[in-house]
Amino acid sequence: MNILGRVTVLPHLPVAIERLHELANNLYWSWTPEVRTLFRTLDPEGWERVGHNPVALLRDVSQARLDEVAADDAYLEAYKQALKHFDNYLQTRGWFHDSIDAKKGETYAYFCAEYGWHEAVALYSGGLGILAGDHTKAASDLGVPLVAVGLWYPEGYFHQRVAADGQQEAVYQRLNPHDLPFELVKDANGEELRVSVTLHGHDVFIRAWQLTIGRVPVYLLDVDIPENEPADRNLLIRLYGGDQRTRIAQEIILGIGGVRLLRALGIQPSSWHMNEGHSAFMALERCRELVMQGMSFAEAKEAVAANTLFTVHTPVAAGNDAFPFDLVTQFFGGYWGSLGLHQQAFLDLGRHDLGWGPMFSMPALALRFSAVHNGVAKLHGETSRHIWSDLWPEVPTDEVPIGHVTNGVHMDSWMAPDMIKLVSSVLPPDWRTRTDDKTMWEAVKTIDNKKLWDVRKALKAQSIRFLRRRVLKQLERHGASPTVMQGTGALFDPNALTIGFARRFATYKRATLIFKDLDRLESILSNPEKPVQLVFAGKAHPADKPGQGLIAEIHNLSKDPRFAGRILFVEDYDMAVGRALTRGTDVWLNNPRRPLEASGTSGQKAAMNGMLNLSILDGWWPEGYDGENGWAIGAGREMDNDEQADNADADALYDLLEREVVQEYYERDAQGIPNVWLERAKAAIATVCPQFNAQRMVKDYVRTYYAPLSKRMDEVAANDYAVAKELATWRKRVQAGWSSVYFSAQAMQDGVYEIGDELTVEAVLHPRDFKLDELKVEVVYSLEEHALNHHLHSVPMQCEKTYPDGGCVFRVSFKPELSGRLVYGVRVYPLNEHLISPFDAGAIRWA
Repeated sequence: MNILGRVTVLPHLPVAIERLHELANNLYWSWTPEVRTLFRTLDPEGWERVGHNPVALLRDVSQARLDEVAADDAYLEAYKQALKHFDNYLQTRGWFHDSIDAKKGETYAYFCAEYGWHEAVALYSGGLGILAGDHTKAASDLGVPLVAVGLWYPEGYFHQRVAADGQQEAVYQRLNPHDLPFELVKDANGEELRVSVTLHGHDVFIRAWQLTIGRVPVYLLDVDIPENEPADRNLLIRLYGGDQRTRIAQEIILGIGGVRLLRALGIQPSSWHMNEGHSAFMALERCRELVMQGMSFAEAKEAVAANTLFTVHTPVAAGNDAFPFDLVTQFFGGYWGSLGLHQQAFLDLGRHDLGWGPMFSMPALALRFSAVHNGVAKLHGETSRHIWSDLWPEVPTDEVPIGHVTNGVHMDSWMAPDMIKLVSSVLPPDWRTRTDDKTMWEAVKTIDNKKLWDVRKALKAQSIRFLRRRVLKQLERHGASPTVMQGTGALFDPNALTIGFARRFATYKRATLIFKDLDRLESILSNPEKPVQLVFAGKAHPADKPGQGLIAEIHNLSKDPRFAGRILFVEDYDMAVGRALTRGTDVWLNNPRRPLEASGTSGQKAAMNGMLNLSILDGWWPEGYDGENGWAIGAGREMDNDEQADNADADALYDLLEREVVQEYYERDAQGIPNVWLERAKAAIATVCPQFNAQRMVKDYVRTYYAPLSKRMDEVAANDYAVAKELATWRKRVQAGWSSVYFSAQAMQDGVYEIGDELTVEAVLHPRDFKLDELKVEVVYSLEEHALNHHLHSVPMQCEKTYPDGGCVFRVSFKPELSGRLVYGVRVYPLNEHLISPFDAGAIRWA
């Protein structure tokens, strides 16, 4: 039969349940079980078939079924209750309005290349996207006036298939935006809104889809429209797909196109957040706007940076986008003229050497065009200050102005409903509005161990059912025999200690560390009295052959007779698999090579569900681990030799499994309850929930960055950007005159002193073109082992004697607060009240 065409005929929602359409088109359903239950009840099989996508379900469900539930009193009551909660959620003022002094209309723009809200909207590859999704959800919960911008990838990220020999295969499935909770953005005339960017000398047109995340609007840019050439229509077809030409085009669309879309919508953000370097071109477009209004580029740069935040992510050089200068020239030819720059000056905006020669670095560009910068965990902030310190020459590493906001996860999305019900039994009724209250969470430690154990067993059983279905699909595709298929019931033993490992398969995450000594591992897994099983999931980028090799190694070990049924790899890691594993395993394993894990959040999700982390002290875990709420692998140190580090960490991992983890899990009372284990589990919930939830994270962003940057922008933009212009003039004067400053100091006489002894340091400064009150002189000291880079102490020096030529003798007498072998230095740098960090002046002189 020849198919002439296709049409879609939608069923009609009866008046009694007509707002199901509204519920389906707000991602509120993605973290609200009672709303998802409404849709699942319509057609349980259809719900699974459409991947838990309520928009697609309402497309496919029969009219007869809709009419049936519209006359069902029980369904209607559940529907009314869900709508009541939904309406209350949207109308509640929220934390932001009650706690933050913000002017009317204040809006915070959030740019990210990927978002993970739910597996049905697959616009994420891993942690960055899930973090961005949780960020928008928490902003909605708190009533934060956030607007988010991203990209629409019709084929999203790839679906993973693992062949019988363990080789990863990438499969792409095209999504129809009309089958998702999307709405086309239209202009005032009701027409599809269009903006454009220039790529290779011609215009590429952009439309946008709007998603609603509770109270937060998200705009996804789309180039698959008739006005564009076929090649241009495919620029955004895949997340992180294509070559560098595709990648830079995607980032131009995100950064430049995103700004133009917000302007077309009449949205004027008061602060801007670049989450990762992918969106850094956004700053250039905002500069261009101001230059077109008559400002110099230097003035525009000051104005744009004034209310811009950049969040640094991966410390791994290969994970930071950088482009060859000739490629940037091809894509930006003519653009630099609109900034008032010549070609070389434009290319220098992103110049940085990542280890293989100078390139145009997106993180370097973002750092230069933002007033504030942060890492995503305390340790990651320290690592980032080291990595990017060369952008602040002569500044000690500890003083490089990169702070941190430790990541958190959206509790309602990742904490199982059964666990939420259990903690609700001991927490106050308003606990959801106080999720960062550490004292409140102490009540979790009073939960009866049997009740917690019952919930843990139920979650494990749910997850095992889900994981078995996934593995059955794999085996069917591999052509497994009926005998093998019938034996899948033995997979995922619900009574065995189950260790989960699921994340992106980058080599630094060391997915196969636990296989370092197979004989030792076999003795741990195969004890018939205390069995242990390992469950892995994760994708390697299609171009990452070493990462794919790790997947093949695990898959093939799972078929080794020594480990039959004890090592399992679940393919196509997505948010659904992530929920199953972070709810239904017992131990969460994380063993990256420190300090290369920026933060990691899967372990936070696991701990919220009463699982115990077994982790290297990297990412968020150094802040979370307290000795009672899980285990730390190794001593929290870095080694220069990777092989040595791997051997030491593997040995520490085996030792913990043998001596503590397995023993405590199987230590049961007369009722079969592992009380010692459960006390650890309660400690994990009580300590991780308040500190590592996304509401706390977003509050930190608002209080530390968004709100202060908005106020700063008011000051900088006042009186026709007077402060921006003043800063640009001042910075130019500093750059021109700094080399003429004369500064010297004489070392103190070497000797041995005692705590309480007073030391005196003198320095001579000839400020030349500067006034003395524009400069700060200070002595800085630290322990010798820190080499004036870490744990610094500074003491201001005062001018005590002036010379006729304007020079001055600075002197200070001080009592060191440290004992041991000390090193010290004397420095001078310029001051400006409008700089957030004095070191952003780019001028410092050491005597």
